[in-house]
Formats: sequence, structure tokens, C-alpha cells
Amino acid sequence: MRAADEILDIVDENNHVIGQAPRGEVYVKGLIHRCAHVLVRDPEGRVFVHRRTPLKLAFPSLYDMFVGGVVGAGEGYDEAALREAEEELGVSGLDRPVPLFSFLYTSQDGGNRWWSRVYEVVCGLPVNPQEEEIAWHAFVPEEELERRLAEEPGGPGAWEWVPDGRAAYERLKALRAADRAGEAGEAGAGHAGAGPRA
Repeated sequence: MRAADEILDIVDENNHVIGQAPRGEVYVKGLIHRCAHVLVRDPEGRVFVHRRTPLKLAFPSLYDMFVGGVVGAGEGYDEAALREAEEELGVSGLDRPVPLFSFLYTSQDGGNRWWSRVYEVVCGLPVNPQEEEIAWHAFVPEEELERRLAEEPGGPGAWEWVPDGRAAYERLKALRAADRAGEAGEAGAGHAGAGPRA
């Protein structure tokens, strides 16, 4: 079956299923659907980064720090996340990705929207990515990923990123920063209250 013929659930702005349509029609009409994004790390904490093939329906030849894809009709996010991660990485027996958060992604022109659920998983298995999906890949330190993201778009040697992956990664960073700030606040409050009573 061609990717454009894959049947997807169509959802509303509250992520409730309201119908089904072929993937090609979903993209052309800008119908809201569902996607799973999985951030993959190796046991050393490096992030799996890849460049999509030129034949991809969405964002051909762009870089991404997530694997994943659309959620099929009647499929759950968790099932799609594991299926897509194993398919794209070329592995089997991957641990079930851990869900982190969801958000409604809207393209810059406002013409395309999809509900994205973001996951994370550690992969200690040897990867063998699908050639039809992934043109290049590497596990990179997060510092290098941050440096690449900070490059001037269109500049010499700059990597062009898929916009929904970049949006998901920025949200993930903000979530982690808020968690760290909360932990620091709790630690400070605990320390302040630890003194002797008068």
C-alpha cells in the first residue's frame, strides 16, 4: 500500500476522532490527525538524529531528532510509537517508549495541524534504519544537537530541521527546565526549613 493511501483517524481540536481519510487527502486538505514522536537515546545519552529521504511525503530531506510518524486509523499512540520506532530504527524488542506530553502542532502557515504525542526511549540495540525512510543517521551528543539547532537557517552547512520535530524538542526542553526549577525550589525550601527551632 502506498503511504498516501494509508487510512488515518481524523480528530478535532480536542483530539476526539471524528472520521477517517487517506493520508494523501489528510495532507492536501490539512485535516487534523495524530502523530507519535519518539526521542531515542543510546545508553550513553546521545540522541538519534537522522535525515529523511527525498521521497518522504512530508518534510523530505530534512533533519529530525525524533523517529515516529502518523498514527493509523484505530491505532493507539503507544502502539504507533513502538511500531514506528522499531520500523525506523530497524530493531525488534525495543522497550516501550515512555509518553511525556502531547500538544497540537500548527504549521507556520496555519494550513496543517496534528496532535503530537512525544515519547522517549533508550535503545541499546544495534540500529539498522530503513533505507526508504532514513538517508543518514548518527547518535550525537546533546551539545552537538543544540549547536546544530542554533545554526543560522540556510547558512553554509546548516541543517534544516523538520518544523514539528523542532517544536516538540523545544517544548521538551522547556518542560525539563521547569522540572529542574521546581526541584531546585523544593530543595531550597527544604534547606531553609532545616535550621534549629528557637
